[in-house]
Amino acid sequence: MKRAGILNRHLAGALAELGHGDGVLVCNVGMPIPPGPRVVDLAFRAGVPAFAEVLDGLLEELVVEGALAAEEVDAANPAAAALLRHRLADLGPGLQLVPHARLKELSAGARLVVRTGEARPYANVLLRCGVFF
Repeated sequence: MKRAGILNRHLAGALAELGHGDGVLVCNVGMPIPPGPRVVDLAFRAGVPAFAEVLDGLLEELVVEGALAAEEVDAANPAAAALLRHRLADLGPGLQLVPHARLKELSAGARLVVRTGEARPYANVLLRCGVFF
């Protein structure tokens, strides 16, 4: 049995299958999930688990070289915008913002979708996996 890190077997297994350039959409309960990507649905109740705690857990396990979020997050959910900028500040290009409609289109190309219980608008981010060397 694992002692630490992500304990959910479905999520841990899905993360182990990711490679350089693969996309991981971390999303709230309202984000439409396109057909195609593998989905690990962690949502239990509204707000549980929170977007922030799931994002933090994923960032501890993944090498991330890029990230996209909806430009609408700044006005509609300033707390999520600040969280994303803070957590992803070390990325080379930083957090890039695109219209929400474009984020939904791009999420169809993700390899993995991790659905949280977050019930605040625009708490979504599309991460691009990097390499550790």
